[in-house]
Amino acid sequence: MENGAWERLLLRARGLAALRGVLRSQAARDLLSLLEILDRREPDPASVADVFGRLWEGLALEPDRLLPDAWQSHLVGRLLDDENPFSLGAERGSLSPAVLKQSRRDLATLRHLFDLDAPALLSAVEEAVPGLSGLWAPWTDLDSGAESPRHTIARKLAMAEGWEGCAELLAGYHARHGAGVFGREKAFRWQGGLMSVAHPDPARLSGLVGYEREREPLIRNTERFLSGLPAHHALLYGLPGTGKSSTVKAILNEYAEQGLRLVEITKEDLRELPRVLDVLRRRGPRFILFVDDLSFEEHEVEYKALKALLEGSVAEPPENVRVYATSNRRNIVRESFSDREGGADDDIHARDTMQEKLSLVARFGLRLTFPPPDRRLYLEIVAGLARERGLEIPADELAERAALWDQWHAGRSGRTARQFVDDLEAELAGSV
Repeated sequence: MENGAWERLLLRARGLAALRGVLRSQAARDLLSLLEILDRREPDPASVADVFGRLWEGLALEPDRLLPDAWQSHLVGRLLDDENPFSLGAERGSLSPAVLKQSRRDLATLRHLFDLDAPALLSAVEEAVPGLSGLWAPWTDLDSGAESPRHTIARKLAMAEGWEGCAELLAGYHARHGAGVFGREKAFRWQGGLMSVAHPDPARLSGLVGYEREREPLIRNTERFLSGLPAHHALLYGLPGTGKSSTVKAILNEYAEQGLRLVEITKEDLRELPRVLDVLRRRGPRFILFVDDLSFEEHEVEYKALKALLEGSVAEPPENVRVYATSNRRNIVRESFSDREGGADDDIHARDTMQEKLSLVARFGLRLTFPPPDRRLYLEIVAGLARERGLEIPADELAERAALWDQWHAGRSGRTARQFVDDLEAELAGSV
């Protein structure tokens, strides 16, 4: 670089405002430290070697490569993932003109740092300290070919001549997919705080055989929710293994690229529901609050927090949150005969107590029943799973063996069908 170029670039980097957090990563700090050393009249070879080696190692350890060049991939990833005035404003639809204007100028600076790809930086290092020539291989790999909204926008940024005009492109990405962790992950779990799920269930609607009619209202409700139209909280009832939970997970995977996110919360953690809603209410994406296997015993009162969310609290329910719950019990709050008769505690308002418990189900605007499969549907599910996995077995033999498995195990269900096909696949693979 020409004399003083590093100093000017460092000065611009230190002056970032709206996008200041993009350069708070260890890799970015190492790169800026390297530029400071290279800007000296006589760079210390040991310092250059130490900082560049640490930078190379840090970039090589990153699992999510968006672009072939490791530094460029890291910088774009930080630009997509950092929570700052620009990304949060775009996510919430409240991006101020001043923040947008400053972000354009910050993007111009970040583009100069983006241009420091492996060949450019290695050349600068070897020119400043010839004794380090040939010590490092470029940190580039082949394009992974992965397709996701993150990879798509990364490639668009890489192809753009300048980034000042990319502010609207980035704002649109954050508005649709969220900022920070919500732009990077789609599934979360509440455990005293919001925790991302590293490996969410990959279930897809196309891979679920049977129950198409039962799923259709939930799919339609989700599409309305994503479109900003009125949408219901939903309760999916049915015996274990009928595909209720798989349906919710498959809907997440189907619509995640349209901005849908899922937060799973256990029944025991429903008492923290106000905290959960406070976190989600202030964010842009649409959230399914997923409660699996929902049921309450007589002594459990967590259902009251859920009732307040569904309808009845003084606080307005978040417009961007809908509850999708599954239950093996039609009346998800256990009702005893003592509830009907007054009980040993002589509750003089026994009928009111009973009605309070039963009214929880009524507060779900959409209630779907997943009945146990009959023989025809069970065999249809088995055949569909076997076909999806490419298992070659005569149809008559498949049906006969599936029927025997059903008799020897827990009865007919989608789960039983999958367990049978799992066993069959292992058996056929072992006989090859």
